[in-house]
Amino acid sequence: MSDEENEKWSRDEPNKEHRISPTCSNFEVLDPHDPIISRLAMQLFKRTNDYLQGEMAAGQDHYTLLEEINRLTITKYTDLKNLTVNLSKALNEYNDLYEAAIKPLLLEIDEIDSQVSQFEANAYRLDSYTKQLMARFTELGEK
Repeated sequence: MSDEENEKWSRDEPNKEHRISPTCSNFEVLDPHDPIISRLAMQLFKRTNDYLQGEMAAGQDHYTLLEEINRLTITKYTDLKNLTVNLSKALNEYNDLYEAAIKPLLLEIDEIDSQVSQFEANAYRLDSYTKQLMARFTELGEK
């Protein structure tokens, strides 16, 4: 406001006290006011309250959902941990079984295979020698 307007305003209302409410609002509870504005203000406050209640409920729902997800995750990881512990035990048992029972048998099979290879080589040599003897015997028989 300009200085002229301030002076005019001061002259027009010299005896009135100008009160400022604690909320710095022009709306005073005891002052008469427009019922339409009052109804609209009440609707505004009610809708604002409903909105804030909805936001808090949504936040609570998100928190509840997060708790449920965390609980399910903990359960899933506990199940996976139990599964890995059981698999580890089974693997250790199979390794022990391999070392105790299967490995000696495999070594014995390898040894038998080596002996069979030697017998086969000896059989081929013997067969070759037998053929040579037969050829010689036939040669001597013809003379």
